[in-house]
Amino acid sequence: MLMQTTRRAMLLVVFCAVLSGCLALSGSQLARPQPSKQLTQARAALTDKAATPETAALFANLRALAGRHVLFGHQNDTRKGYGWTKDYQAAPVPPGKSDVREVTGAYPAVYGWDLESIAGFYTGPVVEHEKQLLRQLTIDAYNRGGINTYSWHYNNPVSKVSVNWRDSPVEAVARLLPGGSHHRVFTNSLREIAAYANSLIGADGRVIPIIFRPFHEMDGDWFWWGKSHCTAPEYQQLYQFTVTYLRDSLQVHSFLYAWSPDRNFANESQLLERYPGDAYVDVVGLDNYGDLRPDVLPEVALQKMKLVANYAARHQKVAALTETGLENVSDPAWYTQRLLPLLGAQPGPAYCMVWSNSTKTFWTPPLTHPAAPDFRTFQRNALPAFGGQLPSFYTLRPQNKSTK
Repeated sequence: MLMQTTRRAMLLVVFCAVLSGCLALSGSQLARPQPSKQLTQARAALTDKAATPETAALFANLRALAGRHVLFGHQNDTRKGYGWTKDYQAAPVPPGKSDVREVTGAYPAVYGWDLESIAGFYTGPVVEHEKQLLRQLTIDAYNRGGINTYSWHYNNPVSKVSVNWRDSPVEAVARLLPGGSHHRVFTNSLREIAAYANSLIGADGRVIPIIFRPFHEMDGDWFWWGKSHCTAPEYQQLYQFTVTYLRDSLQVHSFLYAWSPDRNFANESQLLERYPGDAYVDVVGLDNYGDLRPDVLPEVALQKMKLVANYAARHQKVAALTETGLENVSDPAWYTQRLLPLLGAQPGPAYCMVWSNSTKTFWTPPLTHPAAPDFRTFQRNALPAFGGQLPSFYTLRPQNKSTK
C-alpha cells in the first residue's frame, strides 16, 4: 500500500512537471512565429497591415526599384495577341504564347488582366471558360516570376448593361454605397472577387499577390464612375468601401490597391481631387495615352509622370504608369524615343503597362512590323526590366540587385 501511494505521488509530480513545461511552451516556443522586423516594416506602409508576406514583399521590392529599373507590362499578354485569339471564345489559347516574347525573347515582367468576367454580370459557359482560363494564366505568370495586376471594367450594377456611360447613362455610384438601393448587388460582386482572389494559388502553395486597380480613369467621363456622374466624395467613398470590405469583411490579404487617374490634371491639387486617401492606396498610377502621341511635346507627359511619382515617393507609395501605348505603334521609334525617356523620369514609375493586343490591333509590335527592331532595342536597354531579369519579387531582401 505504501509503495502504491509513493508511486502515485511520483507520477503526480512528473505529470505536474510535464504540464508546467507544456504551458511554458504554449506561451513561447509553441506560439505562432512572430513576423520579422523587415516584414513588420513592409506591412506598416501598406493599406492592409495583415497582408500576406508575399504581398508585403512585392510592395517593398517595387518601392526599392525606384530610379534603377522600370518593369515592363502588357495587358492580356498570354491571353490574346495580334491575329491569334479573340475575346470570349470557348477554346484554349496556345500554351505560353506571347507577342512580347515572340519579338524580344522574354515575357513581360507585369501581366495585366481584368475582372469583368469574374464580377461583371456575364453568364453562360463561355464566361465560365474565361474565368478558368484567366485563373490558369494568372497562376502561370506567377509561377514564372511575373507580377499580376487586375483592372475592373465593371458593368454598371444598376443597369447591368455596360461599363461605358454612352451605352448605359445611368447614375450608379451613390446607389452602391451603404444604404443605397444597389448596395447588396455591389457587395455580392465584391464577394465574387474575393472568392476568385483566394482561388489563385501558385505552385508554391501560396495565395498569389494581385495589384488591384478598381475604378480607374475617374477624371474622365467615359465610365459610369467618371467625374460628371458622381461627386468627388461619392467616388472616394466607393473606392474606400471597396478596400475595407475586401480587406476587413472578406479577409482578402493578397491585394495591393492601385489608384490611377487619366491625364486630366496639370498640378498636384488637380491630381488628388478624387484621391481616396493614403490609407486606401498602395500604388499611385497614371493612365496616359494621349500625351504620348507623336504630335504632343514629350515634356507634357513627363511633367505629369513626375507629379505622380513625387507624390508617391513622399507618401511611401509605389508609382506606376498603369496604362499607356500607341495604337498599332504607328511611330516605329515610339518605344525608344517616347516611352523610354518618360520611364527615366526622376523619380519615376516602378512599372509601366501597355494595352492589349487583339485580332486586328496591337500595342506591342508584331515580329514583322517596322517597330519590332526598336522594341528589341528598348528591351535591351538597362532601364526596362522584362520577365526573368530580376530576383523574385515575392521574397523580402535587403536590396534589389539587377541581373540584367
